[in-house]
Amino acid sequence: MTKEEYLEKVKLANLWMRAYYEKDEPLASDEEYDNLIKELKKFESENPNLLLKDSPTQKIAPTIQSEFKKISHLSPMWSMEDVFNEDELKAWAKRARSENNFFIEPKFDGASLNLVYENGKLISGATRGDGKIGEDITLNVLEIDSIPKNIPYLEKIEIRGEVVILKDDFEKINEKRANLNQSLFANPRNAASGSLRQLDTSITKERNLKFYPWGVGQNSLKFSKHSEIMEFVRNLGFLKDDFVRLCKDLNEVMIAYRELLNLRDKKPMMMDGMVVRVDDLNLCNELGYTVKFPRFMAAFKFPALEKTTRLIGVNLQVGRSGVITPVAILEPVNLDGVIVKSATLHNFDEIARLDVKINDYVSIIRSGDVIPKITKVFKERRDGLELNILRPKICPTCQSELLDEGALIKCQNIDCEDRLLNSIIHFVSKKCLNIDGLGESIVELLYKNKKITTIESIFYLKFSDFEGLEGFREKKINNILNAIENAKNCDLYRFITALGIEHIGEVAAKKLSLSFGFDWHKQSLESYENLEGFGNQMALSLCEFIRVNHQRIDNFYKILNLRLDQNEIQNDSKIIGKTFVITGTLSRPRDEFKALIESLGGKVSSSVSKKTNFVLYGEEAGSKLDKARELNITCIDENAFNELIK
Repeated sequence: MTKEEYLEKVKLANLWMRAYYEKDEPLASDEEYDNLIKELKKFESENPNLLLKDSPTQKIAPTIQSEFKKISHLSPMWSMEDVFNEDELKAWAKRARSENNFFIEPKFDGASLNLVYENGKLISGATRGDGKIGEDITLNVLEIDSIPKNIPYLEKIEIRGEVVILKDDFEKINEKRANLNQSLFANPRNAASGSLRQLDTSITKERNLKFYPWGVGQNSLKFSKHSEIMEFVRNLGFLKDDFVRLCKDLNEVMIAYRELLNLRDKKPMMMDGMVVRVDDLNLCNELGYTVKFPRFMAAFKFPALEKTTRLIGVNLQVGRSGVITPVAILEPVNLDGVIVKSATLHNFDEIARLDVKINDYVSIIRSGDVIPKITKVFKERRDGLELNILRPKICPTCQSELLDEGALIKCQNIDCEDRLLNSIIHFVSKKCLNIDGLGESIVELLYKNKKITTIESIFYLKFSDFEGLEGFREKKINNILNAIENAKNCDLYRFITALGIEHIGEVAAKKLSLSFGFDWHKQSLESYENLEGFGNQMALSLCEFIRVNHQRIDNFYKILNLRLDQNEIQNDSKIIGKTFVITGTLSRPRDEFKALIESLGGKVSSSVSKKTNFVLYGEEAGSKLDKARELNITCIDENAFNELIK
């Protein structure tokens, strides 16, 4: 290695280190980073007079672990529905069929963690991941003092909570990094997440992380209230925040919310809202889950904070569908602990509505993880240096002429590099096919070297395609090829999400998968419009995509071994998407039948209507059965139901 190569590799190593530690968004695999550090150490030991103080070898001397393994949660870790005001809270409570007895606690802004205890001993700790599978970070979890290694409870149990860095500790960490000439962390949340995923466990230990439990996963506890579960868990030796309480009605919930909001700046850790959940576990079980959220709990988010900054430029981004999106470049500003440098402008109609110009002072707002947006333009502060933001006529990527449809401006060139490259990056991403090792930078490298030219070409990559590319050795190549092969065994909803259909995200893809199975792309416009949560625009977008890409979807069916996940059933089911009403006395509680029907893709309603497909009846069935027979709805007893679901 020459001196010039050494200087370049120090620069590269610092770039990778900052991306990993500060943003929790690695630009390279752990193996690549480790190999680079080894190269630097070897050169520096042989050339001590050339050693740079800025070299990562002088900042961190990691004790290397193996790469984090994947670990399946015993039960899913769900997201929460967000509500932002009293009206939305009331609407949620109405859907949750609950007017009293709510359990509330702060919603800390940190990193979710799942702990498994068995025979009283901590046996594993994992990140949330995609809700089903996380990363095994047990060695780092063992370094967190606020997590008991042993508890006085012998049954197997998942205990879940939030890992946070206190504001004072965050300032100390950044002060230390400043003294070492290291870039500062942007906010405590990212610092907490990055601290959990350290290969050097001593770094995790020195960050002084705190763990606050908020729930349980798989368990055999016999309590009837969530508040009783949490009191039990916290008495096992876990931390307890002093703002945890029961509210008898929504009025008390609002009082608690305003009280907690006033404590926002005084709390030692960052909060972004308050968790509100139904306390009655029987009702929680009855309410169940949507494809994404528990119906019995919600995150009541705090109002967004606003800051004033200056718009200094506009970037044009080409999306997967060719739509050109203008993004405001801002003078960096700290907004609720996050350094904001850009904000969405949506489209050029929005730019005209705001009458915003380059060099304008603007007010920006950010709530939770929502992309910052401009809410106001301070036109009175204009000094004559402002510049109009012009509608583009040429694609910023491929230089082809753009189609201007008014609200939307589109690149029509299907070979446009940004369209295709972004489509491939989306296809292999975590929420889609989740191909380990094919991160954004590697996809860009393969695309640049013409090793992949279409989405389908990913599945035809060979060992020789990687040979000669910098940073690729035998083990890494084989790992990527194995990951590609494994990704062929893909959940149907992930494949639908991966196609990047406009307006069809993960939730809509799950709905299509649950409702139609493998024939999701063979339905009518009316069938799509009748799906819960689908509107005319979504249905039209879906139909247009299928019309253009029907053959391509069929080709993917030949490449991939698509499957329906555990919440779905085979496409020859007779009840997927069907609505049931349950009446009368059956051999088991109705809740068990309801859970079974929903797990198989059906829906359960409390009343009979023309939209009802089946009425499941038992002894002493009353008026609902009579009405169903009047409407010629199929009525089945328990034996017929068991035959139906075979």
